[in-house]
Amino acid sequence: MYFSPTGTTKKIVTHIAKELSENIKLEIHTLNFTPPTVRNEVHRFTETDIVIFGVPVYAGRVPNVLLKYLSTVVGGVAVAVPVVLFGNRNYDDALVELRNILQDNGFNAIAAGAFVGEHSFSEILGKNRPDEKDLEVATEFASEIANKIISGNFQNVPVKVKGEDSIRGYYKPRDMKENIIDIRKVKPKTNEKCNNCGICVKVCPMGSISSENVSEVTGICIKCGACIKKCPQKAKYYDDENYLYHKKDLEEEFQRRAEPETFL
Repeated sequence: MYFSPTGTTKKIVTHIAKELSENIKLEIHTLNFTPPTVRNEVHRFTETDIVIFGVPVYAGRVPNVLLKYLSTVVGGVAVAVPVVLFGNRNYDDALVELRNILQDNGFNAIAAGAFVGEHSFSEILGKNRPDEKDLEVATEFASEIANKIISGNFQNVPVKVKGEDSIRGYYKPRDMKENIIDIRKVKPKTNEKCNNCGICVKVCPMGSISSENVSEVTGICIKCGACIKKCPQKAKYYDDENYLYHKKDLEEEFQRRAEPETFL
């Protein structure tokens, strides 16, 4: 179960699910709640389910646009594995926040993981991740989860993860003078390469791009990067100075390879 506008969270969650299913011989069912219509449905689980539950990290937290939907998911004492995908900077309190949400919804969070994906702003930061090394970690993680489930050596006590609880505020980018940069209202532009194929309309997880005029953003933009990275014509872009400054700052400061972290 995942929210994955550019496919990075999907890649790691489905890999863990596949490996886990091979270890314990269970059937896989996929629930992609990236499309906005899916988030209008109520999803319920039972004690016979094992749910690998993934979201990307936005500003060090679970994306706030998902909080209303996530509060409606019914755990039913299902085993859960919260997974977050961060863009090579840090996952801050996103993993502990997702764990708490699932636990409060009636899931039993027995393991958790934070993995790295290509940053939604960039094609440099975390480029092509999750990669083979990340998937190797995910494979071993799935094996450890399987062993824990088979042993039955767990109770309804949430797995301990890195992060602060109570949850800290959202990560706020700053300029060179340490002034806070606010890019929440920034929206993508469209250049002359656009051929009105409509792919951006389909991939926008907020349903915010007009189908009648694809250059028009009628709703909020969460800067997920889907319309930019999935446009075959490279027709979508940002030109906001603060956004571009923040993007460059991230790419320069976080060039090192961040590694996945797992918890059992």
